[in-house]
Amino acid sequence: MSPVSHQVSTVLRDDERLSPGDLVNVHVAEDETFTGSYEVSQDGTLKLPYLKPIPAIGRSVESVEASLARALVTEDFYKEAPRVSVRLADVASARVYVAGAVFDPMAVTIGGVSGDDVDTARQAALGAVARGRRLSTALQAAGGVRPDADLSNVKIQRAGKTISADVRGAVLGFAYSDVLLLEGDQIYVPSRGCFQEELMVPSSITAPGVTVFMSNLSQPANANALSAIGKDARELRYGTRFIQAVAGMNCIGGARWTNAHRTAILFTRNPMTGESIVIERSLEDMLQRADRDEYDPYIMPGDALACYDSNLTNVIELAKGFGTVSTSAALLLN
Repeated sequence: MSPVSHQVSTVLRDDERLSPGDLVNVHVAEDETFTGSYEVSQDGTLKLPYLKPIPAIGRSVESVEASLARALVTEDFYKEAPRVSVRLADVASARVYVAGAVFDPMAVTIGGVSGDDVDTARQAALGAVARGRRLSTALQAAGGVRPDADLSNVKIQRAGKTISADVRGAVLGFAYSDVLLLEGDQIYVPSRGCFQEELMVPSSITAPGVTVFMSNLSQPANANALSAIGKDARELRYGTRFIQAVAGMNCIGGARWTNAHRTAILFTRNPMTGESIVIERSLEDMLQRADRDEYDPYIMPGDALACYDSNLTNVIELAKGFGTVSTSAALLLN
């Protein structure tokens, strides 16, 4: 069975788990002493006046709500548990660590909302949703999963415990366990040790795009700016193949008699082994073998492409440099 074939799997229940920096609204019925907004401290506790710190990190708001009601009775503020409400008001960013079969293993900061994106109406309402503090966000922030990733068994280590998430649905459009992450979580993506073509598609967990360094022709097209070729690099869709990238850098074009002998070179790196690879292709051969996938590899993040002019164009340029070809003749040949 294909490693990303859809199977009915259990999607983890999506509780609102608190993380340091999260803002909660606490309301104790008819009691202004404890009612107010509180931030979960960096030590993972909720500190209300006159009460011992209440553990909050990794707990749901309902669980914290129950603990607060008990604490008010235990500390002799009430003989019976009062009506208590705890609601998540604003979600803080979280620093998590991503390793394994991703393109850029590193510590990443996810979640939080910039000032430009603040929705005042939502902030004024009771409740908040941690859309940006998800497993998918962390995987993309670490460059996206590599094509050898085992999506069925992504590990999340938290407070000495390990959570296993099946995220295969992310590349198929099905529901999957997009776990809500907390400050300090450690994510590990195992490798299957083989290239999986099914993972070379845009998705919420693969690379958000491919930045490719490009070197164009010595006789570039007049409309390179219109073709979105920058000074050093350009963005390509994840899943782009060699010949598509070559066409995107204006290597294909012009008169056929000068274009036929152009050569494209791909400088790439095996994402699993780190081994550098140089692939040189004649444009004519690439066009004739466009239906052969093994002859047309995928472009990986950080790859470099170069396009060499045909021998005929090079000879003309050399002749022009030595003044052996008149300007009018050169224009005619070009």
